Amino acid sequence: MAGTITALQAQKNDRDRINVFLDGNYAFGLALIHALWLRVGQRLTDEEIETLIQADTLEKAKQRAVDLIAYRPRSEQEVRRRLRRVQVDAAVIEEVVASMKSAGLLDDQAFSQAWVDSRQRTSPRSKRMVAWELTRKGVGPAAVEAAIGELDDDDAAYRAALSRWPKVAGLEPATARRRKLGEYLARHGFDYDTIQAAIERVEREMQQEGQPGPPE
Repeated sequence: MAGTITALQAQKNDRDRINVFLDGNYAFGLALIHALWLRVGQRLTDEEIETLIQADTLEKAKQRAVDLIAYRPRSEQEVRRRLRRVQVDAAVIEEVVASMKSAGLLDDQAFSQAWVDSRQRTSPRSKRMVAWELTRKGVGPAAVEAAIGELDDDDAAYRAALSRWPKVAGLEPATARRRKLGEYLARHGFDYDTIQAAIERVEREMQQEGQPGPPE
């Protein structure tokens, strides 16, 4: 493929990428950062072209990984899986992961804590379920244990029941309301005793506020 550069053109759909033409024909595309030292009339050897293409392959994989964590935090294994899914070479994946970890962009402990904080803020779950979710994300046991260590199932179940109350408050008889609330908490991983305590606490508080009457 060795040849002389006859044109360098920005891609229409991505101004940060450059099309390289050798001897009048399109040869390959490059990220702008790797094309800055190229010039029309420059002669490229096969080895130089291979180096450029490898650098661009790595750059595209890095950008894909950065885009992933920009959408939401990811575990190291999630990034690996996503890159494998788009057939990125294993050696490139290792280099991308190492680079991101070095830059502080991949940190399973920080990811786990962010996951726990988000879950407990928006949809409280049991320690057991949060641990299961993190394990599915590829987080190791030590990071999982550190992240869930301070969780309180009683408090989480109460907050989950309280947030769900408006959707079940109008159900009659009270047994139907309790059943629906219990099913919801069970889906969030809480055990029977924790569920019953949370329901009783919420019902008691709602009664004090003048909402549905005494349990049947």
